[in-house]
Amino acid sequence: MAIAIAAAAPSAEASAARPQLDLDSATIPGLQALMDRGRLTSVELTTAYLDRIRTVDRRIHAVLAVDRTALSQAAASDRRRRTGHTRGPLDGIPVLLKDNIDTGGLDTTAGSRALLAAPPAVDATVVRRLRAGGAVILGKTNLSEWANFRSTNATSGWSGVGGQTNNPYVLDRNPCGSSSGSGAGVAASLAQVAIGTETDGSIVCPAGNNGVVGHKPSLGLVSRTGIAPISAEQDTAGPMARHVVDAAITMSVLQGRDREDPATANYPANQPTDYAKLLRPGALRGARIGVWRQAGIDPDVDRVVARSVATLRAGGATVVEVDMPYRAEFGAAESPALLSEFTRDLPAYLARRPGVPKTIAGLVEFNRQDPVELSRFGQELFEQALTVPGTDDPAYRQWRATATSLARRSIDETMAAHDLDAIVSPTNGPAWRTTYGLGDQGFLLESSGPAAVSGYPNVAVPAGYAGELPIGISFFAGRWDDATVLSLAAAYETANPVRHPPRYLPTV
Repeated sequence: MAIAIAAAAPSAEASAARPQLDLDSATIPGLQALMDRGRLTSVELTTAYLDRIRTVDRRIHAVLAVDRTALSQAAASDRRRRTGHTRGPLDGIPVLLKDNIDTGGLDTTAGSRALLAAPPAVDATVVRRLRAGGAVILGKTNLSEWANFRSTNATSGWSGVGGQTNNPYVLDRNPCGSSSGSGAGVAASLAQVAIGTETDGSIVCPAGNNGVVGHKPSLGLVSRTGIAPISAEQDTAGPMARHVVDAAITMSVLQGRDREDPATANYPANQPTDYAKLLRPGALRGARIGVWRQAGIDPDVDRVVARSVATLRAGGATVVEVDMPYRAEFGAAESPALLSEFTRDLPAYLARRPGVPKTIAGLVEFNRQDPVELSRFGQELFEQALTVPGTDDPAYRQWRATATSLARRSIDETMAAHDLDAIVSPTNGPAWRTTYGLGDQGFLLESSGPAAVSGYPNVAVPAGYAGELPIGISFFAGRWDDATVLSLAAAYETANPVRHPPRYLPTV
């Protein structure tokens, strides 16, 4: 007997009438078990998510476009399953993609109307890997335009193509960026998983603000070929999901070497290929974890961190207090380094896209002429990029060397001094009200910098709430320690199952 599909926990009366599947709590292993037993098909699952995009997303504006071939992709997955030729644990699972990831036949805009001229001809490497794994590509998600690298006063979640993405927990609050639509879409059960990208905070902050899991991988585990860039020194794609196990499964499919992305040649030959198999319920027992509290900034965050520390200790971990050194120094060097890298990397990407401006100067002029692009905020970063030193300049080389080395020392020295397996810190403060003209006022707290600038892994997981607004906690560690932080995050998630689905409140 097939099962009915719901977006949240069904009522007792409905449960008595027929078995139901709660999309919000469903995991990929659970879905695969149902499909293997013939109680669910990929077509049914994909249809359920498409229905939610049509009905729920009108309040959130997370999805820019739906792939018209989604149901045929799902039908192909069902045929493979019937003949015993499934491609792995993502086969038949609906996935949304951030709209800075090239997807053949679908517009890929990075949120900018300047890139609406023509869809890319081929898939980004990560999309090819998802398709090879049997995933169903549902569509593209909104983002902070140009991955939040156009204006010093940008509002997260806004783009000229998609307008404003809202936080599904409280609709007038911000989803954070730049992977805004991916985080909000997964929180609202518009897909089982989504792919985001991060340069500094753009996966983990939307995960925290929207109450989902986000994995920013070690730099070099996931190819960036076919992704609109900010910086090859920090950019990476990664999974966002409602459950750590789903992020781990998706990460196992995303990662892999790519001859067009030299960074992917660097990861160790013994790097795990199946992260889900390494998730251990007892991973906290015996672990040594440093807590970077960032206390005193927000009382709700302090309360959630205190509860999280108690959870870690109850699970058998030793928790020690730490601070992260060199933050001001590497932060000061990061910003000018990113600007120089942007001037190198974005034009190289634009050169591969037909019918679009080929230079940052061309984008600046397009925006000046467009009736929408500058309607909410400016393009100060684009304009600064026209005058910064190139990446062959000694000033740039000093900025990048300082940023990367001090960020790595911040984590490496802290972990070595206390013999740690990982460090935890609050991912975010409560989501702020969305406004325009003054940037993200209310964005007061984050912990993404050390892992982002160093190229080390970072996993955000739901930890609690400030009223209706989610607060996450982040686990980060040394380079290539993705399996460690995923396993610790999964064990914490099991010990602290606080996440609940959003209620789409208009305000609080």
